[in-house]
Amino acid sequence: MKPSALRKNSVLRSTVVALAAMLSVSLLGGTASAEPQKPSAVTSIEKDGRTWHLKVYSAAMGTDVKIDVQRPADESKSAPNIYMLNGLDGGEGTASWQAQTKALEFLADKSVNVIQPVGGRGSYYTDWIKPDPALGVNKWKTFFTEELPPLLDKTLQSTGRNALAGLSTSGTSVLQLAEAKPGLFKSVAAYSGCAQIADPAGQRFVKLATETWAGGNTENMYGPDNSPLWAENDPVVNAEKLRGTLLYVSSGSGIPVLDDVKYYLGSSPGPTGAVNLGLGVIIEAAVNGCTNNLKNRLDSLNIPATYQFNPVGTHYWPYWEEALHNSWPLLAQGMDLPH
Repeated sequence: MKPSALRKNSVLRSTVVALAAMLSVSLLGGTASAEPQKPSAVTSIEKDGRTWHLKVYSAAMGTDVKIDVQRPADESKSAPNIYMLNGLDGGEGTASWQAQTKALEFLADKSVNVIQPVGGRGSYYTDWIKPDPALGVNKWKTFFTEELPPLLDKTLQSTGRNALAGLSTSGTSVLQLAEAKPGLFKSVAAYSGCAQIADPAGQRFVKLATETWAGGNTENMYGPDNSPLWAENDPVVNAEKLRGTLLYVSSGSGIPVLDDVKYYLGSSPGPTGAVNLGLGVIIEAAVNGCTNNLKNRLDSLNIPATYQFNPVGTHYWPYWEEALHNSWPLLAQGMDLPH
């Protein structure tokens, strides 16, 4: 073969190799130097008596999430997990079960791992379609239904049976999560949550929480008001997916009693306390309407649930702590615990 032909063949082979490499990179959706995505994992554990402070890396969100776990008194036995979701600030401030109630004391003698996530302020613990300038990357549905459960089962040697409880904004979230992966959470308790989010009234409630109070933008959550994602994530619209889940749903009427007045005025004296009392009345009255709409929808589908409709009560923690106690038998039943 002539030298010129050899050179042509060499150039041809080099071109083919280069094109093949480019094609393989294109098909793999990356670059030749791209590193594989870091998998979700428990990255650290600090033990403080029965409380374990975990850091769990979420591949979906690209960050570590703090998870506090109250272990059962007898850690030698495998126990189920109850996820306790916090209020609007995601437990980053004072709107948490630990700060506002004696829930951990109540659960201390139960054979259960109490899972307390910290983070997700204003996110509704859902998967957002875009990062938000104020609230960051939110892929909480993926985290709670896909990433976290198997990691906890392995780390805690748990039984694999899960219960889920939430209040206020997370009272909506627990229903969404139960519908996102039916069967993952055997029993679910929603306290003072507005289950409907796709209609104008429900959207206003979400926007009040996420935009007015948390500073986010709901267009980064589900898109504009007419986006089909609102309906796709509406617990009332998708209520059929709750069939087979043990459900406990509660709300107050919004009518304040003396203890409500003392609570609000005592926690914020002066005009602020009076304003907060008014908000507590309005919010709980609206939540009560949402909860009745959820009941009507579940009844129409012949899906059973346990309801607690208080004739009085505003939007605050003592009612949710009471509801936790009242719902415990149902939550325990889902976890195969004595009740």
